[in-house]
Amino acid sequence: MSPSSSTPPSNAPQMASPAYRLPALDRDFLLGDSMRGVRFLLEYEKAEEAMRAWGVRSTIVVFGSARIREDGPGRHPVWYREARAFGRIASQRGGALTVNGPLRDNVIATGGGPGIMEAANRGACDAGAPSIGFNIALPHEQEPNAYSTPALTFSFHYFAMRKMHLAMRANALVVFPGGFGTLDELFELLTLRQTNKAPPLPVILVDENYWRTIINFPALAEAGMISETETSIFQFAEDAEDAWRQLLAQGLGLAHAPSATFAAGK
Repeated sequence: MSPSSSTPPSNAPQMASPAYRLPALDRDFLLGDSMRGVRFLLEYEKAEEAMRAWGVRSTIVVFGSARIREDGPGRHPVWYREARAFGRIASQRGGALTVNGPLRDNVIATGGGPGIMEAANRGACDAGAPSIGFNIALPHEQEPNAYSTPALTFSFHYFAMRKMHLAMRANALVVFPGGFGTLDELFELLTLRQTNKAPPLPVILVDENYWRTIINFPALAEAGMISETETSIFQFAEDAEDAWRQLLAQGLGLAHAPSATFAAGK
């Protein structure tokens, strides 16, 4: 008999073919250009499911420089200390510890990294409250700080999806001194407010001298780039207690969700 009739052909090439892989287990397929929309959906839904499981109904977002250190130069220790104090105060008083049925409000949410982000997550940890870390994959790899709640510590590839999660549950924004990244995040939220794509929410800039030194807000208004009324969509504070007072004065909800329209992304 001929070899072809006695030995069946091997299906090894078929088994080894990328086409034969289950799509959900095919890394090359999932990371290809055609699946970008699916990856967006995955980054949205994974964090969304975790926050629903923890009952996170609303957040207070804290921005600030990753370069600030507890033992750093100049005012770094002051900014770190006040961000930590704010994380503790907001967590104790805002509803992150109080379960409203299955829900938590005003949970501290940061970018998840070092510096001011670490300080705010650390303050929540000091209070025994959960807090969120929305990390982003960067060329110089960012690692999560040790104080965000592990089950609420996420990693994103897409800045847009990370920003959406930072914004969509926000009851308030508190911004400590920072650089390019902090300014990007601050102006993103200010633009959403200016254009009414986000509901009214308190925006607090901590350390007025710093902010007025690096951004000439009156000059923007004088040049007609923003209106005088738009300079009132943010306020200044000098320390953690002052920031909390400003939030309450501007109507921070202690047990309610952000606007349903914005939360739904409509």
